[in-house]
Order: sequence, then C-alpha cells, then structure tokens
Amino acid sequence: MKRFLIVMVVALAAASALAEAPQETVTVSGTGRATLTPDRFTFTVGVQSAAPTVEDAVAENNKRVQNVLTALKRAGATDKDIQTSNFNIWPQQDYGEGKLPRILGYQVNNSITIRSSKISDAGRLLGVAIAAGVNTSSGLNFEVSDPARGREQGLRAAFDDAKAKATLLAQAAGRTLGRALQISEGAQQNMPPPYPMRAAAMEARAGGDVPVESGTQELTFTVTATFELR
Repeated sequence: MKRFLIVMVVALAAASALAEAPQETVTVSGTGRATLTPDRFTFTVGVQSAAPTVEDAVAENNKRVQNVLTALKRAGATDKDIQTSNFNIWPQQDYGEGKLPRILGYQVNNSITIRSSKISDAGRLLGVAIAAGVNTSSGLNFEVSDPARGREQGLRAAFDDAKAKATLLAQAAGRTLGRALQISEGAQQNMPPPYPMRAAAMEARAGGDVPVESGTQELTFTVTATFELR
C-alpha cells in the first residue's frame, strides 16, 4: 500500500510538471499586398487676386471664382462634387526699416476642391478649371474609396507569408510547425504621390485637357501570428 501511494505521488508530480511546462511557440509577422485601381479622384484649385481695397479684391475674386464654378458645372461636375475648401484675405504690406508697416492692398484667395468617382473626367475637369481662370493649385490625388476590396486578398497573402516564415524557423530548429494559436492583423495603405499640378497648369493654359494617369494603388497588410512548435 505504501509503495502504491509513493508511485501515485510520483505520477501526479510528473503530470503536474508537464501541465505547468510552458508551451513552445514561434511568433512571426507576415506582409501581403493587394494592387487596386483607384476609383475616385480629388484636386484643389483656387483663384488668387489682389486690389488696393478689400472690397475690390473680394469683388474681383468672386467674379473669377464664379466663372470657374460655372465652367465646371457645364463640364459635368455636380454640386456634390464641388466644395469650397478655403477662403483667405491678407493685407499686402510694405515693411520699411524703422517704420510701421504700410498697407499697399489686399490679396484674396478662394480654393475649391473637386471630388468625383468619374476617373476619366479628372484631366478634363482640371483643364476646364484652369482655362476658366484658376491660378493656384495644391495637388491631384487618385484614391481607392473602399480599401476592403483588397482586404481578403491582402490578409490571406500576409498570413501565408507569416506561416512560411514560421515553417522555415521551425525547420531550422529541428522542429515541425503546429497550429496557429493567435493571429492579429493591421493594415497600412500606401498612397500614391500627389500629381505635380503647377507644370500641368502651364500645359493646360495652351488649351485642352491636362494629361493625367490614375495608375494603381497598393494596399499593404500585416499579420502577426503565433504558432505552436512540435
């Protein structure tokens, strides 16, 4: 009976030790990419004008901006595509040495942002705006409105990349890879650079659409996974 009790105690102690032993795992990160065609564009253009008085500067600017708005709508842009994004008035001052600044006149800037899902209209609308009188710009961007379109492809590729890395590490350690115990994901969207507008504006002054290309946009997904080692 005494020997039986000793054997039971030893067996229980061994089982407890095995249960408390930490599970051996390997944790890696994987990257997957999905290449999508943009389905939306935005650009911001503006009219900057100056005059000796605030009233004259605003009146001149209003007239020129209205011409731009009218031209854009005639070209097919709708009210929901057009948004006033900035309006500023600055005094133009002369800073003489040892003297108080002297106001020479006023400068007014009114900026308009165009957003549309009609990618093929980007160059045409930009050319129309420039021909109608805009003289400032701050960029043309092509975007993917719904990044979820590439999420499944990107996440699957990211997990496959993580699993391949984990398999390689397990083999290097003389082990085999087990099941995935934990998975977490994150996503980073790589935006295309803004289109260089000032050079395009000079070309458009000569007439016609601004030549633009929407290209593609790459979405990058990351997955961190923990696998058991056997």
